[in-house]
Order: sequence, then structure tokens, then C-alpha cells
Amino acid sequence: MMPPLSNGSGPVFRLVGFPGLERYHRWISIPFCSIYLIAVLGNGTILVVIKTNRSLHEPMYIFLSMLAVTDLGLSLSTLPTVLGLFWFNIREIDFSTCAVQLFFIHTFSFMESSVLLAMAFDRYVAICSPLQYTSILTNSVLVKIGLAVAARSTVIVFPTPWLLRRYSYCKSNLLSHAFCLHQDVLKLSCSDSRVNSIYGLCVVLSTLVVDSLLILLSYVKIIRTVTAIASREERFKAFNTCVSHVCVVLIFFIPVIGVSMVHRFARHSSPIVHILMADVYLLVPPVLNPIVYSVKTQPIRKGVLGAFGKRRTTRFQ
Repeated sequence: MMPPLSNGSGPVFRLVGFPGLERYHRWISIPFCSIYLIAVLGNGTILVVIKTNRSLHEPMYIFLSMLAVTDLGLSLSTLPTVLGLFWFNIREIDFSTCAVQLFFIHTFSFMESSVLLAMAFDRYVAICSPLQYTSILTNSVLVKIGLAVAARSTVIVFPTPWLLRRYSYCKSNLLSHAFCLHQDVLKLSCSDSRVNSIYGLCVVLSTLVVDSLLILLSYVKIIRTVTAIASREERFKAFNTCVSHVCVVLIFFIPVIGVSMVHRFARHSSPIVHILMADVYLLVPPVLNPIVYSVKTQPIRKGVLGAFGKRRTTRFQ
């Protein structure tokens, strides 16, 4: 195999769009541009609506704003290399830039999992201990949860670029996607990479797996509490407050499971399958999350419609 190019500070990798469809990359960029535009506008609108409406300065919506910030960060982490590849055919990326990108991609990804867990805790307290809701989820507690979410994700991902830098890269320098991912870079190493592999597995188990189990546990308790309510109308109202959160949890974790299944059981399938699954995992949640909350949550829907209504009125005055 040809050794990778080097710029003096480390290996230079080559990004991949859709193999065999290079001539159509300009056309393929159109849906990707639409996805990024919707993600940025949608999550930006959610943040503006929550910030400008005092009635939304409640724990549930504070956590939603954290989710919107996380989704914005995830979208902006992949945007430069994806659009650079499709628009300008920029394929080479040096190790330092690649390391920074994979750090932010994985940090925001794990951060999203943590925020979804915090939102599950919010729903659990609201339904199972409604009288203590405001006393448990105070402003200081919300700040501590936000800092813990950011610190947890940053600390667990921080060692990975440093560990990758210690390895030698003497295999093909061709990555599998239009952005850098930890496992994708790791497989190009010709050094003993067991430390990174074990560390990566421990990170996944201690974040995505633990978070998903705790979210599941919280909903088991929520269901037990709600089913004990005598009034059918009250049960429906309680369940209805969880619909949006359940949707975004499924939107996040189903692609995660799909990516894991493809890597484990479909290693020899078409590269396009792997590329599409990774794109769905990283690009779809930031697009769908603001749509789900805008449609299913009445205060957010009113705020969004009000914001666009004011803008339209101002334009025609």
C-alpha cells in the first residue's frame, strides 16, 4: 500500500464523498445544503424563541435550548469538509485539522446523548414528583447539569486525538467519509491500536449505553406513575408531555444502533451504505429535532409562528 502523504506535522488523509458518483457531487450537494440550512435555521429559531419568551424560561425549555446548541455544534462540525468536498473537490485534510474535527463531532454527539438523559430526568421529575419540580430543578441545578454535560463529553473525548497522534500511519490514507471519525482514522494506523479500541469501547459503554438504559428506566417509572392515575384525560395529558422527547430519543438512538449494526454485520456491503448510515446518524437529528418540538410542543409552535408573523408584518410595514 502507498504510504500517506505528509505535510511535516503528520499524515494527510483523503476524504471520500460517494465513490463512483464523483461527477454528480455538485447535484448531491443540493440536498446536503438543504439539510444544513434547515438544521441551522431550525435550531437557531428554537434558541431565539426560548430566549425572547419569558414564559419559556422553564427547565423543560432550558434543556431544549441545550439540545439546540448541541445540534448546531454537530452540524457545524461536519459542514466545512462536506461542502468543501462537494463544491470545491477539496479532498485532503491534514492530521491536526482532522483531529480537531473528530474531537468536536464526537464531543457534540456524546453531549446530545447526555442532554437527552437530562431531558428524561426533567420529564421524570415533572410527572412523578410534580410538587417538588420547581424545588428540584432550580436555576443553579440547571447550570450544574449543563456544565456537567459539557465537561463529561469534553473530558471523555479529549484523549482520543492525542492517542491517535502517537500512532504511525503507513496504510492507505483514504478515509470512508467526507469528515473525520475516530474509528475511521484508527483503522488506517499500522501501530498497535488496542489502547484506542478499548478506550473507545469504554467511552461508548459509559455514555451511549448507560444513557439509553437510564432513559429507558426513567420511562418505565413514568409509565408506572401515569397508569396509576385514575383520570383518562390526565393520563393522556401526562403522556402527551413526553411525546416530543420520546421522538427525539428515537431519532438519535435508532441511527446509532443502525451504524453499529452495519459496522458489525455488514462490513463487506457497499461503501455507500456505510456513508449513508454515518450521514443519517450525524445529519438527521439536528434537522428533525427542531421540527418535532415545533410541531408537537404548543408553546414552541406558537413562539415560532409568532416570530415569523412579526417578521412578515415588519417587512410589509
